[in-house]
This record gives sequence, structure tokens and C-alpha cells, in this order.
Amino acid sequence: MPIFFLILLIGYLLGNVYIFVRGLQALGHLSLVFRGCFSVVFWICASLMIAIFVFRDSKHIPFSLGHVFYQIGTGWLIFTLYMVVFLACTDLIRVFNRSFDYGFLVSLALTFSLLIYGFINYQHTRKQVINLVINKPLVGDERLKIVAVSDWHLGHGTTEKKLRKNIDLINAENPDIILIGGDLIDNSAITTATREMDRELNRLQARYGIYMAPGNHEYISGFKACKDFLSRTNIQLLRDSLVTLPCGLQIVGRDDYSRRNRLAANDWAKLIDSSKPSIIIDHQPIQLHEVEQMNVDLQFSGHTHNGQVIPLTWLINYMFDLSYGYEQRGNTHFYVSSGITLWGPPFRIGSRSEIVVFNCSFAK
Repeated sequence: MPIFFLILLIGYLLGNVYIFVRGLQALGHLSLVFRGCFSVVFWICASLMIAIFVFRDSKHIPFSLGHVFYQIGTGWLIFTLYMVVFLACTDLIRVFNRSFDYGFLVSLALTFSLLIYGFINYQHTRKQVINLVINKPLVGDERLKIVAVSDWHLGHGTTEKKLRKNIDLINAENPDIILIGGDLIDNSAITTATREMDRELNRLQARYGIYMAPGNHEYISGFKACKDFLSRTNIQLLRDSLVTLPCGLQIVGRDDYSRRNRLAANDWAKLIDSSKPSIIIDHQPIQLHEVEQMNVDLQFSGHTHNGQVIPLTWLINYMFDLSYGYEQRGNTHFYVSSGITLWGPPFRIGSRSEIVVFNCSFAK
């Protein structure tokens, strides 16, 4: 994993050098002062991507300023991606047409057009409705409405205002159960605690409760701090644990796949009562073939964000057996959510933010 991030960092820096050099070439006819200002602003924006992680736990930066830095810094990552792609294409055109001197301006216009679209698209969270028939009985119920969300990434990216709108959407469904598929917190539990986001989370309402499995970002943020934060909410954290509801439904929360000592699928198969309906919350949609053998009824996952933006959506589709959406394998229903919000860049290009509503019918 450290090697992956090192490669990503090197690629990010090389991409910015490429954009910067092409930018200076395009601005060569302007004054030295203007090009100097361009240079300073460019590298400040590029360096914010690194700075937001270095100073993520700082209590000395006002939240509003940290939010702006976070949006610019992570947004610059996608800006870099699209600018490099478009500049490479326009430079290729220039090989065959030497008189084409507008590559930088064309690339800039196309990039900003995509980012504006992606930002607007991100503001609209859709409701995905899945109707399931589970051939196992409940006690006292034949139907349940389950609202499932993942990847909230609360912090400098997802603020209280966005959280409040999301909670209103969920409560409007009047769910029996709420599932949270991990990555509730983004990079630091300190931010969520100081902003008292637990107050907003405590507005969530569900007849049988709210259940969550940890994601990789709960560990990135410091698991103890995240656990302390969750203890102030009505959310029940299931970390390799199982709860059986009064209606007989079993809910399992698996520890994140990044924790190599988590309970294996074979062990879970021995603990789950196969005569009763069961749901697994597992943040990362990994090793689905093992879950299929466990005779559980539904697994809900997140983590992939459906790539967030093209072309990363294509890469994610290649990396995961099921990267997004619904699929039934044997007797098990699988759903991988694109997430209710995002990590980092506030853009959705080729993906959508969502809440998932499972209308479940059970055997009489």
C-alpha cells in the first residue's frame, strides 16, 4: 500500500510539472509579473493536496478555512487528471497540425466544463430502490424497509449542512432498519467531534435501530477516536460481531478487509443461524464467492464509490468482481453502493451519490 501511494504521489507531481510547463508556454506573451503570479497560485493549489493530509488533525486551522483548503486540494487531483489527458490529446493534434497553438486553453476549458458538471451532479443524491424476496420467516413481520448508505466521509469534505440534508432524505423513508457500510468518518475523528456531528447523526430514526460496520477510513482516522465518537450516537458499531433483532433478523458487521486478523467467512458460517434471515455489512466487496457459500441473504458493501469520476470508474470495474450495483448469486443478494457522499474531490462524473432502499418481503 505505501508503494501504491508513492507511485500516486510521483504521478501527481509529474502531471503538475507537465501542466505547469505547458501553462507557462501558453502565457509566454504575457508579462513576467503575471507569469510569476500564475506560478505561485498554481503550486499553492497543487501543494494543498499534500498539506490537507499533513495537517488533518490540526486544531489551529478554522474549520471553514480547512473546508476550502480540502475542496481545492482534493479537487486539484481531478483537475490534474483531466488536464493531463486533454493536454496529451491536444499535443498529439499539434504533431499533425503545427499551427494549432490553443492546446492549453482548449484543455482548460474542457476540464473546467467537466468539473462544473461533476460538481452539480454531486449535489443531487438519488434513491435506489431494490425489492427483495427472502424465503425465510420473521417473527411478527412479513416486510421490512431497510435504508442502507455507505461512505459518508464526514469531516472537511462532508460538512454538517450536507449531513443534515442526507439525514432528512433517510428519515423521509421511515425505515425499519438503517445500515451504514463503513467510512462514516473521512480522515480525522477530531473534526467530526469538534463540529459535534454526533448531534446530527442522532436524528436518524429507525424502528429496529442503526447498525454500522467499520471501513478502512475508520482506521485511517484512528479507530479509538472513531469508536469514542460513535459512542455518543445511536449507531451500533458491529466489528466482527452479530446482533439478532426481536423480529429474528440477524445482522453481521464484519471488520474491514484491511484488518488481516478479521474473522474468516468459514467461521461466520458456523455462527450464523441459516434458518433465520441474515444480512452482512462488509465495507469492501471482496471475496464474494466465500460469502455466497455462507447461505446469508444479503450483503451490503461500499468502498468503491463506483470510481467517482471517469476514467476511474472503468479502473474500479476492473479491480472488483462487483464494483457497483445489485447482483444475486445463488441464494445471496449483493449490493455495492456508490456512496452517499465522497472521499475528497466534490465531483461525480460517470457516477451518482445514492441512498439504497431495500423493500424486503419474507416468507410467512
